[in-house]
Amino acid sequence: MLPNKNIDKNLFIILFLNSIHPLSPGLRSFLMDHTKSCSFEKKELINKAGDVCKRLYLIKKGIVRGYFLSNGMEITTWLDSENEVFTSITGFFRNEASEENIQSLENTYCDYLEYEDYKYCLEHFSEMRLINRMLLEEYYVLAERRVYLARIPNARKRLDYFTDNNTPQLVERIPKKYLASFLSMRPETLSRLMNEKRQGQ
Repeated sequence: MLPNKNIDKNLFIILFLNSIHPLSPGLRSFLMDHTKSCSFEKKELINKAGDVCKRLYLIKKGIVRGYFLSNGMEITTWLDSENEVFTSITGFFRNEASEENIQSLENTYCDYLEYEDYKYCLEHFSEMRLINRMLLEEYYVLAERRVYLARIPNARKRLDYFTDNNTPQLVERIPKKYLASFLSMRPETLSRLMNEKRQGQ
């Protein structure tokens, strides 16, 4: 990863946060000075299980997944793409060792804040506390969908639920072995179900 403290690029995170709630001039100025930009190559490991993740990322372009290892197998637990925020929950918010790995699935471009800068924003700018609450609400909605998805006993219905809640373009961009892992099915089962789905349209 190559960080790039380019002020012009940092406008992305300002536009993103301002779309959630108007930012004060003070917060805008702070973000301009403290936001950094970075990029990850396809399949690059962004954060390793056991490490402490001290950055909160906003995806400008690309796809990222979280996964853990079980008996030598990679189990994908979440997928994020453009205009979504990601980090290691335990690593970032509790300063503890991360329980999962984070990896880019495409060449991925992000803005990010270091933990101390994020904490400063919460302590000194009231609108950032409101934005934080709204982002947490969105996170809980997405977490609820993942829990619901995991409880669907039928593989076809899990795929239908996922495609109904995501754009066809995003579904096609996700490597099938990782999508299959996320949907708790074998890659060959996913391929068969997707082919049947296309033929039925």
